[in-house]
Order: sequence, then C-alpha cells, then structure tokens
Amino acid sequence: MIKAIVTDIEGTTSSILFVKEVLFPYARANLADYVRSHANDPQVKTLLEDVCDEVGSELSTGQIIVQLIQWIDEDKKVTPLKSLQGMIWEAGYRQGDFKGHLYPDAAVNLKAWKAGGLDLYVYSSGSVYAQKLLFAHTEYGDLTPLFSGYFDTHVGGKKEQQSYDNIAVQLAIPAQQLLFLSDIKEELDAAKAAGFETVWLTRDCAPDSQAEHRQVNSFDQIDIGRIKPR
Repeated sequence: MIKAIVTDIEGTTSSILFVKEVLFPYARANLADYVRSHANDPQVKTLLEDVCDEVGSELSTGQIIVQLIQWIDEDKKVTPLKSLQGMIWEAGYRQGDFKGHLYPDAAVNLKAWKAGGLDLYVYSSGSVYAQKLLFAHTEYGDLTPLFSGYFDTHVGGKKEQQSYDNIAVQLAIPAQQLLFLSDIKEELDAAKAAGFETVWLTRDCAPDSQAEHRQVNSFDQIDIGRIKPR
C-alpha cells in the first residue's frame, strides 16, 4: 500500500520548456543588473566572493558578471551561480513577471492525494529553494502546503540507487510503500532498484504497456489504490 508519493518536477508536474524557455533566460537577462544593484548586500557579496574562490583569482564586479554568464551558457552547476539564479527568480516571481508552470492534471491530483491522506514530497535536481519558489507561485496559488518535504541533489544524484535509499531512510517509510513519479527512465530504474514503486510520465506520447515501468501521460491515469508490486 502506497503511503507517500515522491515526484520529480521537470516533465512530470511541470513543462521542461518552462525551465528552459522562461527561468534560465530570465536569470541570464537580469543577472548583470541584479548583481550590480545588490553587490553590497551581505548574502550577494558572499556569493560574489565565492565566484572568485571558484576561479582562484580576484575579479571585479564586471568580470564576475562575465564569468557567471559564461557558466550559464556552459550550463555549469556552480553553487554561487545556482544561488544567484534562485534570488533572481524569487524577484521575478514576486514582481509577477511569470508564474510557476504546473500541468492542470498535476495540480488537481496532488490536491486530491493530499486530501486523501497521502504525504507528498518533491525530488528534483533544482535546489530546494527553487522548488519551493515554483510551487509557491503557480497559477493555482501557493501549493507548498501540499508538500511534507523537498529533496535535491544534496541527497544524491537522481540516477543513483543510494539517493532513493537515503530518501526512504529520511522519511522512515519502507521503500515499497513509496511511489516515485518521473519522466526519466534512468531515475525510475534507480528508484525501483531501491524498492520504490514507480510511474513513468510520458506526456508527449502514448503509454507503452510493455515498458519496464508503468507509463501514463497524465496524473489522471495514476490510480494509487491499484498500484501493486510488479
């Protein structure tokens, strides 16, 4: 019997295009102005110092901005960059420049599962901070009260079995009572190896009944009560 659901974000609850076509371009376009206008804020100042530490030399504010934009263009997972992106996104959300994208079927079913007594968790490669921002500013309102917790890559890589072992331990729930939702086969493979039940979201194509994981193209097709070990 499923006691809790752990869900991915991109391609699962939300469109991959939202991150690629809205969030990342917004951060890139606003990074220079944000850094210059907040350079003396203690938190931002520390992050700018972290950039210098990362490259191993003292940089001017202009040089730091160039370095950050280069990292964005190279899709580098550098901690000070990720932190600054989160701050820029927070400003964008608060100013109403965009809302966190959520598929309608995801919003409806997450609410129904929570009301039905299931605990909900998020596991995404994006930071916990970014996850909370997205769910706090959706077209359906602030959905963060639906979730009992959030996980990012601090718990481990999403394609590694140990990460899901770690999540089960932290939740103190047997793995076989946890359901993981994702659009990435390798992530589902790792979760299944850890003992999780799995559902594969294939939003852009018809489900394959012969696939290694149960496939659906909508949250509406997930019947929690009928999910049994395969």
